Amino acid sequence: MLATLNAIAPIFLIIVIGHLLYRRKIVGAEVWSAIEHICFYLLFPFLIIRTLSRADLGRVPVLDFAMVMVVAVLGMALLLFAARLLLARYHRLPGPTFTSLFQGATRFHGFMALAIVGPLYGDAGVTLAALALGVMVPIINVMNVTVLTMYGDTQHPPGIKMVLARVAQNPLILACIAGLVLNLTGVPDFAFNAIEIIGSGGLGLALLAVGAGLRLDHVTANKTLIVLGVLIRLLGMPLCVLLMSAIVGLEGLARTVAVIAGAVPTASTAYVMARKMGGDAPLMANIVTFQVVIAAFTLPVFIYVAENT
Repeated sequence: MLATLNAIAPIFLIIVIGHLLYRRKIVGAEVWSAIEHICFYLLFPFLIIRTLSRADLGRVPVLDFAMVMVVAVLGMALLLFAARLLLARYHRLPGPTFTSLFQGATRFHGFMALAIVGPLYGDAGVTLAALALGVMVPIINVMNVTVLTMYGDTQHPPGIKMVLARVAQNPLILACIAGLVLNLTGVPDFAFNAIEIIGSGGLGLALLAVGAGLRLDHVTANKTLIVLGVLIRLLGMPLCVLLMSAIVGLEGLARTVAVIAGAVPTASTAYVMARKMGGDAPLMANIVTFQVVIAAFTLPVFIYVAENT
């Protein structure tokens, strides 16, 4: 456990530094927005391309890994719908509130997952994390946009064509496709070196941006929903992944990376989605913030369990 804590501590130290830079206004809000944009559209896609283009995919249990991730997320989604039906009998749960709880449980912070897996497990871990992004990003986006369309308070929900177009244009998905194509065709050393230089700059910047996005001074009155949104994601989802791993027989590094993907906080883009599509945006902001804070304690535990059971 001590080794796991030592490995995870720098990740959250960088997040704290990012938050302090934001609070002290050493770096302006517009700069943080640009950093997130560059990480999402340039640095992380190149990191994924670099990793997948020369990964030994024959050693990766792709089907078992994908099955665990997909079934765990779909299982959590079904549990949330069942809970909504149950709560409707005893206590009214507004649609926008449900969408924020749903996003908080099913989305995962790809930036943080990659930033944790890279230093801990090297290219083998990043390969699995990239596959998790490639498999889950389309499913999660379609699922959450559908829920927001059904239950969000908005006059102009996006159509299915727009949703699919956004998913198809996601730079992380395009990077997974490009990396797999280059894995088959080969990539010249000079091009690989350029991709590597660009991709290596993303992890630290992304973690600083996560810290800058924390809003610890904007806690809403309904703390029960915040606690529920934190527990469903940080305890419920990794437990679902561990259960599915046991059923499928997924072991070793693949199981550990799957657990990390399940145990990291929800994506910060969930707040933007909630604000634009009629979700409960204040609740979503608080869920995202407190998930990041509490994950500092829960993530090391689940990593230790995944590595030692």
